Amino acid sequence: MIFTIMYILGGVILLVTFLGLIAPKSYNVSRNIQIRKPLPEVFTYIKYLKNQDDWSPWTKKDPKMIKSYKGIDGTVGAVCSWKGNSDVGEGTQELLEIVPNDYIQTELRFIKPFKSNSKAFIKVEKVLPEVTTVVWGFYGDYKFPKNIFMIFYNMDKAIGDDFAQGLQDLKELLES
Repeated sequence: MIFTIMYILGGVILLVTFLGLIAPKSYNVSRNIQIRKPLPEVFTYIKYLKNQDDWSPWTKKDPKMIKSYKGIDGTVGAVCSWKGNSDVGEGTQELLEIVPNDYIQTELRFIKPFKSNSKAFIKVEKVLPEVTTVVWGFYGDYKFPKNIFMIFYNMDKAIGDDFAQGLQDLKELLES
């Protein structure tokens, strides 16, 4: 009986170890779109956290979301905190780096529905004087044993459509 329990326990440990080794260790989701506006105009608009309310897909998922801001919006150190329904959860977004007319990087710190940290970015690239490509995405690492569950969850499929919709809304807003 003891040997059977030890074999079962050993098998479970082996299985968990194997799954931990083959499971994804990181994620990187991004989408892009071209907007018919000059790059400086696009960048000036997207660097403000408050402007994200106008095109963020998560604002549409919870229009009653409670938000607060700290710091000077559009500058490094500015923070947006939110608390919303089960579709948007609760967390903060902090502006970490701003390279004018190139990109912004933020840190997303989720509290609910589960704790996690990710880096997010918005990058702009000049295509023509009146056309700008905007790339929006986020990335991060999965820690063991959480990464095992990610074998069955595709972050790109789960979030990618939201990024695409947000960029489409941004395009419509800026081109109108």
